[in-house]
Amino acid sequence: MRTLRDLPSVGSLLAAAETSQLRERFGRQAATDALRAVLNSVRQDMKSGRPAARSEKDIVQNAFVLLERRDQSTLRPLFNLTGIVLHTNLGRAVLSQAAIEASISVMRDATALEFDLDTGKRGERDDHVRELLCDLTGAEDGTVVNNNAAAVLLCLNTLALDREAIVSRGELIEIGGAFRMPDIMVRAGAMLVEVGTTNRTHATDYLAAITDRTGVVLKVHTWNYRIQGFTAEVAGGELATVLADTAVPLMHDLGSGTLVDLARYGLNREPTVREAVADGAGIVTFSGDKLLGGPQAGFIVGKEALIAKINRNPMKRALRVDKIRLAAIEATLKLYRDPDRLAERLPTLRWLARPPADIKAQAERLQPVLARVLNANYVVETCDCDSQVGSGALPLDVIPSAGLVIRGRDNTSLDQLTAALRGLRVPVIGRVVDNGLLLDLRCLDDESGFIFLVSTLDIEGA
Repeated sequence: MRTLRDLPSVGSLLAAAETSQLRERFGRQAATDALRAVLNSVRQDMKSGRPAARSEKDIVQNAFVLLERRDQSTLRPLFNLTGIVLHTNLGRAVLSQAAIEASISVMRDATALEFDLDTGKRGERDDHVRELLCDLTGAEDGTVVNNNAAAVLLCLNTLALDREAIVSRGELIEIGGAFRMPDIMVRAGAMLVEVGTTNRTHATDYLAAITDRTGVVLKVHTWNYRIQGFTAEVAGGELATVLADTAVPLMHDLGSGTLVDLARYGLNREPTVREAVADGAGIVTFSGDKLLGGPQAGFIVGKEALIAKINRNPMKRALRVDKIRLAAIEATLKLYRDPDRLAERLPTLRWLARPPADIKAQAERLQPVLARVLNANYVVETCDCDSQVGSGALPLDVIPSAGLVIRGRDNTSLDQLTAALRGLRVPVIGRVVDNGLLLDLRCLDDESGFIFLVSTLDIEGA
């Protein structure tokens, strides 16, 4: 029986032929640290009487496993089978192939980010998307920052710093991450003036609140909740008319704004950015990574004079986007020039518009495959279910879908199954509903890849 004295030293292990691949792949220092960590673990196991890897080959192999685990990115691709298309915790929108290719292109080479090739002088990075934004929204001008929360912050800080910002009580929203409109207004240096009540606000409420201290009137589209029943709000067009005889600009935050009529894809209609601009808003803000289906971004479009003022704000530099994201934004916006083929090219709209019959047929193909893999301890059945848009967009809308529901026999725990699915090379994420694991297949494009992956499942007792 080998004793602690018999264990090889770190130096001898590093000199062994078996370690050459370890050094080449991870570097000498990382290999040294891993071998030392494995040897320490072996010593502890031997002192405690536990089984331990004692041969040089086993120790080197364990070092490989340790380093491979450390080397694996925590931003791992996965199968989103939760039924939430724009899942905030899973990265929201999946980018189009055009956006991916554009991003890779600017990663590889120097690029004319802020360089005017016509004049040879310094340019503006906003120029890469300004014309697209104006064409798609009807606005006089536009700019982009790193998300819509930043867009709202920047606009309020520009238009209402040390001044009053008027907003309806029914529109003081909170979104994920404890982003509350009243808090962001304070951080922006604006003084909040609430008008109306939670459920009813009228044009006269806004007019009565306007003073020489008013910097902006803010209208917030309640995209992530709805107040129903005895309600009243002032539409954007009406509010713009109310403010026409004043010098106070109207800012309309659309949140997860859309550039197209979603009704054509079978979803409930949402106000478009073009409509908000046409209604007379001086500034309109909206997200890029929600219904628009692009990378994380916050767009600001509107009157040329207001956009120019916003761009002069020193905060703009702190909130700007880099060349990689800007390339993806430009490519995504260009897809909207061809609305007839938009759903084919933009994953978000393709999944949202996917016919339930297609998803049901896919579920019927996959049911026997998964049933064979899970053996007798689990029951796998096809089912109808409801998907959601996600990220707070269209919160009351559900989209008919289909999937697989997995339940354990004889009180078999689902925890083991869900852990095994998360532990796959490409994790599979579903949701637990009514004591069953539901895999909503709405967002499953790579069916063959999914089949290969689940065939590697190794569940003890399954």
